[in-house]
Amino acid sequence: FVLDLVVLTLLFPLQLAGGTLLGVGIWVSVDSGSFLKIFGALPDNVAAQFVNVGYFLIAIGALLVILGFLGCCGAQKESKCLLITFFSIVLIIFIAEVAGAVVALVYSSVAESFLTSVLTPVLKNDYGQNPEVTKIWNNTMTEFKCCGLSNYTDFDNSAFLSKNNGIYPSQCCKNSSSCNNNNAATSAVP
Repeated sequence: FVLDLVVLTLLFPLQLAGGTLLGVGIWVSVDSGSFLKIFGALPDNVAAQFVNVGYFLIAIGALLVILGFLGCCGAQKESKCLLITFFSIVLIIFIAEVAGAVVALVYSSVAESFLTSVLTPVLKNDYGQNPEVTKIWNNTMTEFKCCGLSNYTDFDNSAFLSKNNGIYPSQCCKNSSSCNNNNAATSAVP
């Protein structure tokens, strides 16, 4: 009975994660255009990889849903074979996640420099010009209470500053009616 309870407790987050990954994977695969607008103009080889990411997410999501079903059946029928298979697959996934975390930690600086090289030009050229990009950046800066990718200097020499006579986005200044260079520099917005 205790084993059944442990398995069922593990299954809900597993099924939820699987369904979420499946949904995001389908979204990226079916409508990658809206997903790619976040990153602006990317080289074709990089943009094509997002579709592969969608397929990968679909596969992982389906695997998690099937795994959750396998564990649920094993717990319901109290089948040792199904439960051992379930826990073996969960152990393999756990080991893969640890390995993935180590790789992500090792290559985090590479990912950060890649994102900086891709997103900074989008911020400088498209923010304030493209309504969808502007909305995405505004939501991001509001949600994370930040200004740009690094700080307010990301907007220096941008189309937005030129168009707005040196006024920065309101997210770059705390409690200021006019967010100019001085106010943005003295505001404690990262």
